[in-house]
Amino acid sequence: MAPHDLRRPFKRAAISDQQRRRELSLQRQAQNRRDAQHHARCLASSLLNLHSEPEPTPEPESEPADSPKELDVRQASKLKGSEARKWFARQLMLPEWMIDVPDQLAQDWFVFARPAGKRCFVVSSNGTTVSRLRNGSILHHFPSALPSGARTRDSSGSGSGQSYSILDCIFHELDQTYYVIDMVCWREYSLCDCTAEFRFFWLSSKLAETGACDPPSTYHRYRFSLVPVYNCDQAGLSAAYTGAVPYVKDGLLFYNKHAHYQTGNTPLALVWKDENCSQYVIDTDNKGQVPSQQQVVLELQDNGNLSTSDDPPVVFGCLDGAFIEQTELHSGNLLRFAIGDGGLNFVDGKLEKADLHYLGKSNRARAFADSYSKVMFQYMARHSPLRIDDLLASISSLSDQGNKPSDVEMVG
Repeated sequence: MAPHDLRRPFKRAAISDQQRRRELSLQRQAQNRRDAQHHARCLASSLLNLHSEPEPTPEPESEPADSPKELDVRQASKLKGSEARKWFARQLMLPEWMIDVPDQLAQDWFVFARPAGKRCFVVSSNGTTVSRLRNGSILHHFPSALPSGARTRDSSGSGSGQSYSILDCIFHELDQTYYVIDMVCWREYSLCDCTAEFRFFWLSSKLAETGACDPPSTYHRYRFSLVPVYNCDQAGLSAAYTGAVPYVKDGLLFYNKHAHYQTGNTPLALVWKDENCSQYVIDTDNKGQVPSQQQVVLELQDNGNLSTSDDPPVVFGCLDGAFIEQTELHSGNLLRFAIGDGGLNFVDGKLEKADLHYLGKSNRARAFADSYSKVMFQYMARHSPLRIDDLLASISSLSDQGNKPSDVEMVG
């Protein structure tokens, strides 16, 4: 074997278009930024040109009711029951599962060890703090040292009582700590259109200033803590994978440095696990046991299709109308299936057929079907897992390729 064959980027048979969708997501971000800049220029030009014209008589307009998608966090906090759960459930950025190694992993990505626990939003506003789980239900209602997060005797340093901040966290039961993995909004300043690189910098510089990282006290019931974030070169990946942390690890999270905070599933944030950094690599059943066959949760559509939570969704199969009527199922139901011995079949990288066996309805507390990447990661974990050596080999190969033209410049 020739020396240059020893290290090459990890590749497997195509089972997804994850890399193409990463590129499209970044292109959409850039286009949205250009559109916003163009709109601002047009608005400025219009305002300058209108200063000498008579003001038109405003026509009375009826104010349309806000749809759940258009509400801000203060309006949404007034929602009740299922409407509140659905709204908050749509707001989290959900990482896809890594089913292929991203291009430029060492240059364009961060990595950190994901704390085991409950993923949630933490919102501080009006002198209180609320955390909500991924399905939108309330986890804790408590005072905190976050801006406007508690009614204290002297809250002048906490900012306006009407201001709010939003953190993306994982609540770690063992030490009763909220580990902050991202910052969505700080004192009403939205960071959704900021890059991950800026959000992580802002998070590390702002959180400690509030005292939120201090031990619990009367006006600060739970401690907040940052997680160590690394550049995803070989040293950083190794540190995230093997380094000691004060929490139980549940895999690794990878964030593209240029990614904005996108709600829903995004290929610009990825989760990866193996047995060395997570207790649960393969999903377990409600008894905590690994089932003999992989189980998936899919959403029933109007036409009987069974789809994932992706946008656009991926269809895994279809239920017969007679079966739907017999079992009294309805569109929108989340249904659990086992993947039989026939497995999953692909043609040109696209799913063509899945051997699905109906098990029943999913847990009511669940808000979403599985994503395509989760189903595929779990399938790979059972048959051909993506290993840490594959990630390190890809970084090493890309590093070697990148160093070749720079050898002369590096001398001296």
